[in-house]
Parts: sequence; C-alpha cells; structure tokens
Amino acid sequence: MQVLRISGFIGILILIVVGYSKQTQPQVEPLEIYILMGQSNMAGRDTSALDAQVDDKRVVALREDNTWQVAREPIHKKTGRTEPGIGPGIPFAKAMLDSGYATHIGLVPTAVGGSPLRRWEKGGDLYAAAMEKIKFAIQHGKIKGVLWHQGESDSDKQSNAETYGVRLIQMFQDLRADLGMPNLPIVVGEMGYFLEPERFPFASNVREGLRNTADSLKCVGFVGSIGLEHKGDQLHFSAPSAIELGERFAKAMIEIECGD
Repeated sequence: MQVLRISGFIGILILIVVGYSKQTQPQVEPLEIYILMGQSNMAGRDTSALDAQVDDKRVVALREDNTWQVAREPIHKKTGRTEPGIGPGIPFAKAMLDSGYATHIGLVPTAVGGSPLRRWEKGGDLYAAAMEKIKFAIQHGKIKGVLWHQGESDSDKQSNAETYGVRLIQMFQDLRADLGMPNLPIVVGEMGYFLEPERFPFASNVREGLRNTADSLKCVGFVGSIGLEHKGDQLHFSAPSAIELGERFAKAMIEIECGD
C-alpha cells in the first residue's frame, strides 16, 4: 500500500514538472532565423548593463546544447578568460520586431572573440561550427539573414588586411552556396574608429574591404560605426553603442531588397 502511495506521488510530481516545463519553454516554431558571426564585438564585451535587461519572449537564442531559450545576454559562450556582455544581436532582433518586419526571431550566436577571418573561411573550424549550428536551426524556421562583425584580428598585419575584402567576398559566396541561398541577406558592420593605430595599423584597409564587400555583392548591406564609443579599452563597444549598432544592423537589413 505504501509503495502504491509513493508511486502515485511520484506520478503527480512528474505531471507537475512536465506541465511547468511546457509553460516555461519558449515557443520555437516557426522562427525567422538570423546568424550572428564574427568576433568579440559581435559577441559583446561590456558587462555593465547585464542586470538592466528586459526579456522579450519573441526573441529566442540557440544555446550551446542546441536548445532554444528566451534570449538574454550573454547569448555567446565564454571563450578564454573574457566574459561576454551586451552585443548587437538582441537589440537587432528587438528593432526588427518593433519595425514590424518579424514576429518571432531566433538568433544563432556563433561569434568567437579574437578570431581572424581565416577561421571563418570555408575549411576553417569556425565556418564548420557555424554550419552545424545553422543546420540544426533551420529545422525550426527559415534563415532570414546574417550579421557579420569582424576585422580587428586582421588589422595588425598588412598581408591579411589587404586581402581581407577578397577573402570575405569568397566566404559569403561559399556560405550562400552551401546553404542553397544565393540571395541570403547579409549585413556587415564597420569596426570602431577608436581602435589604437599602434595595435591595428591596417584597420583602414579592413574597413575598405568591408565596404567593398557590400558594394560588390548583391543583397549585402553595410553599417557604419561613426559616433559609436568604446567601453574604456579602445577596442570593444560600450553597451549603449552595441545597442545602437544592433539597431543600425536592423535598419540596414530592412533596406535590403532581394528575392529568396
């Protein structure tokens, strides 16, 4: 008799837990999916405003264990000793929702701090890792676009900086081909103008490469960084600037007009 009572109690507990889980798990289908690619300024590095976040259940992010959760910074995983902070991804999604160009957004964070472009080119480890995430995400909606913010790690050597634009164009072409989406909308973000010239002597070459990519490929937009500020390290955007950058990404994405 006691065993029956315990079994019944456990059954009730299971029902309660399952019911609670169903209520708290975000609705994940169908999603309008955007891929976040690049290095630390895409992931975000200012942690000062993390406690001031306001969740929006219409924005979910793909976690490391391939589960969708309501997006809350940091949505990128910690790499090395640096803590991730406020990035442009969630502000971008909220701006898209506020503009009426989306109803339920899924963000796929793949950025890795300090990563050079060669790791994002086809055959590189980060390209492969991003493709794996995208293959999973696409089961839950439709890929609507890519946000790209990278370049600092290619600004210290002349050979990398001078070939940056050509290599980035090829990477985007490979990505589109592998996804079977020749008109995949992509928006590239400009590096901050606060970068120290001693550390990044060829930043102007990379900026030129980013602009040329937007000029050379169909369905690619460009977001400038003039007026954006750093968080005190002359390298990473402050939280307010990361939010502004995300809103600029949204404006540029909306302005891209091309077929599927």
